Amino acid sequence: MKSAEFGAYVKAIREEKGLPQRKVAHAIDVDTSTLSKMELGERQISITMVKPLAEILEHDFKDLQIRYISEKIKADFKEQPFLKEALEMVIETSFTK
Repeated sequence: MKSAEFGAYVKAIREEKGLPQRKVAHAIDVDTSTLSKMELGERQISITMVKPLAEILEHDFKDLQIRYISEKIKADFKEQPFLKEALEMVIETSFTK
């Protein structure tokens, strides 16, 4: 998944906080040019990067994770006619007490 929306969101937070790309890139163990491509949606951001991003950006981890997962689902399954029902099944079978 090339996460253009998520990358743009990360970039907006980074710029709002006044953090240089090099600091954020270091926190997620990539080089600055890779982070730039991630922010532009040209490179993939992995789920393992979400927590370190939240920490370096001093942003709510839950918000970032929900946005990441939501975009991934949309990108991977946007054309599937039964997506809603499949998600409901996952929720029902995975999160019942």
